[in-house]
Amino acid sequence: MKKGKSYVESAKKVERNKQYESAEALELVKETARAKFDETVEVHIKLGVDPRHADQQVRGTVSLPHGTGKTRRVLVFAKGDKAQEAEAAGADYVGAEDLAEKIQNGWFEFDVAVASPDMMSVVGKLGKILGPRGLMPNPKAGTVTPDIERTVNELKAGRIEFRVDRTSIVHAPIGKASFDVEKLQENLNVLADALIKAKPAAAKGQYMRSVTICTTMGPGIKINPLVLMAANK
Repeated sequence: MKKGKSYVESAKKVERNKQYESAEALELVKETARAKFDETVEVHIKLGVDPRHADQQVRGTVSLPHGTGKTRRVLVFAKGDKAQEAEAAGADYVGAEDLAEKIQNGWFEFDVAVASPDMMSVVGKLGKILGPRGLMPNPKAGTVTPDIERTVNELKAGRIEFRVDRTSIVHAPIGKASFDVEKLQENLNVLADALIKAKPAAAKGQYMRSVTICTTMGPGIKINPLVLMAANK
């Protein structure tokens, strides 16, 4: 696919086969952000796991100290006191069967869904709709929880979910191109630390195989994975 002029100009600044130190890479990722909007800075980390095996799954949540720069629209399935907690914490949408019906009719104006445990009889019917979109509440991701208030607050503040995909890669946002390098570095370090702590016992050999950062519209920049791991041990 033909790349745009802006992308080509940005790519010229990146040495394709070089593995950068993270601070230098983050400086460069800001420099190569040329879109007219505030681009998201993404990290893509290839892990030495085989996600086809249940004992090599990597999944969890982490609260980035400086958030992602994006206000997430939080939907909460809850009733009674839990619904009041959700509303007080700033959830964008709160409901039960009414929200389930809207979703069944094709409404998806939210970024993350949370449910109190007693609502799973309602939410369970949405599995085939929400699951493929990565929106299904799940206890492992901390989105099925009795602690609705804390969860909504954390999600609004910058808590993200990470999960290895079928190609053994974890994809995650770590901020915006407008963030200072120091803030991006701290967010990256916190994510890397969470991934290291989530390393499966069954994983063999080098755990972080490659680390690439980029903006939404920018070229990929490689970070030395061994240096990143060493900095977060």
